[in-house]
Amino acid sequence: MIFQHTELPAAFPVPSSIFLENVTHETSLWGTTAKILVQLPTGNTECYFLKVVSLGEIGRSMCEGEYESLKAICEIAPRFAPRPYAWGKFELGEPGTYFLLTQFREIADQPATPVELAAALADMHQRSVSPTGKFGFYIRTCHAQIDQAIDTWEDSWCTLFGRHLAHIVDLAKPILRWPEFDVICKLTLENVVPRLLLPLQSEGRTIRPCLIHGDCWDGNTAIDARTGDAFVFDACSFYGHNEYGTGNWRAPRHKLSEKAYIEEYKKRFPPSEPIEEWDARNRLYSLPYNIGNAMYIPGSDQRQVVFDDMMVLCEMFCPQEYVQCRFL
Repeated sequence: MIFQHTELPAAFPVPSSIFLENVTHETSLWGTTAKILVQLPTGNTECYFLKVVSLGEIGRSMCEGEYESLKAICEIAPRFAPRPYAWGKFELGEPGTYFLLTQFREIADQPATPVELAAALADMHQRSVSPTGKFGFYIRTCHAQIDQAIDTWEDSWCTLFGRHLAHIVDLAKPILRWPEFDVICKLTLENVVPRLLLPLQSEGRTIRPCLIHGDCWDGNTAIDARTGDAFVFDACSFYGHNEYGTGNWRAPRHKLSEKAYIEEYKKRFPPSEPIEEWDARNRLYSLPYNIGNAMYIPGSDQRQVVFDDMMVLCEMFCPQEYVQCRFL
């Protein structure tokens, strides 16, 4: 038993539902999941999906952040994510244990196919509307164990992304312990980020804040076995530049790196101006995902990938400053 089932019925969306059983669904680096079977007051049965995380405060942020992320997605595209029902803390059992309860959706294929995923993701991006008209979110959401520094509202995407990336870099430094990494990160934050992102909102150009999934990769998207719809889960959302939502597709370790995915997406949501800098922005947007991978995934090979990508960007967009650091 992965939880004290006597605490859970209060979280069920249908009052007076009775817990019947749970089946361990999957174990990840961060927690445990289960398929929960309950009996409704009508006598029918229903299944829910339960995630349990025992990581103290970061576990709380993970569960609350995913709940609010799925809620935001479902308000725009109800079939594109599982409906979230509740999140909270288990008072019994292991201290610092939190849960998330959502709709259970059976997976047919994983990841979702290029056409279905691209169409659904682009539709969500295009139809989403920031509640403040700005970039950000009202709470911190978590990409794995990284509490994303997006809990503010900014008119400038460059400002929000710079804050987000700087926070991840600060978390990475004591883990990677690599002086050259610290130097190239500083160059990237001070020179590359403004050079690449300020033009998106200057000289008459504009970008609209779009609801971002936050970690759209192979393991977080699938085809629903019952409906055939593409859907996503494990979200860590905020309102950002839509192109950031596909930054994780660049990594060759992901099936979503297949060209068909980004090509189908671009058909539905063309690149922002300046179009010729799309690939450089995509490389920049891959950094938060790959730094997180380097920090927390055992055996990750992304440490050097991140370093090399930042070197490429610095050589392209701040060559003079880069030359001064050729010891790298």
